[in-house]
Amino acid sequence: MTSTRRVIIPLPDRDFDVTEVAVPWRLLVDAGHEVVFATERGQTPAADPLLLTGVLFGKLGAEPEPKRFYEQMIQSPAFQKPITWEAIEPESYDGMVLPGGHAPGMRQYLGSEALQAKVAAFWKLGRPVGAICHGVLVLARAKDASTGKSLLEGRRTTCLPKYMERAAYFLTAWKLGRYYRTYPAYVEEEVREALAPSGQFERGPREYSRRGTATDHGPAFVVEDGDYVSARWPGDAYLFTERFLAKLAARTARG
Repeated sequence: MTSTRRVIIPLPDRDFDVTEVAVPWRLLVDAGHEVVFATERGQTPAADPLLLTGVLFGKLGAEPEPKRFYEQMIQSPAFQKPITWEAIEPESYDGMVLPGGHAPGMRQYLGSEALQAKVAAFWKLGRPVGAICHGVLVLARAKDASTGKSLLEGRRTTCLPKYMERAAYFLTAWKLGRYYRTYPAYVEEEVREALAPSGQFERGPREYSRRGTATDHGPAFVVEDGDYVSARWPGDAYLFTERFLAKLAARTARG
């Protein structure tokens, strides 16, 4: 039987990706682990509403199952009463998941130096860390206190690929403006810069629409580097969480 582990998931107050939070939450809880959410001031967060209703003509949003998971998640006490980022004590957690999202509210989370410091302290413990899509930017921007360099320097990782971010922007800009462009630079560009000079970015196979599920990982892609696992977009969320769960289990086996 799997021992219970505590996993911290920091979030912005609004606009996080439905699938990239709800799928890890559901699978972690189903595996018997405790999930703790954290927002900047302890405010109950909310996902990007367009991902629940459909970004464009009812399309491009979350799939039905992740939306069901989201409805379950928002009723949970842990989600209703998150702790603050400042209250995160890295040593108290066995794993950390850094979700993504692209709408404007994500900048609160992606750009917080206070949160980056907490993430860097957790990273230094050598415990499992998972980052998906824009969430990889948190690691790219967080600095190792002893070297002043990005946590990702010299590591292997993926993130939201430039071709995918650009395609979503071009497809929707006429209606939604810069909704899909969180920052002037593409996510992949900033992550590649953080990896230099010895890191390795892995884009994975080109994919625009097919998404992995709980029973079909065919379209999904993740990168593993020690206790770190990264993924590109919501279509990787099930495989991403499965690999993260494996790292928690390995940590349990090691004691």
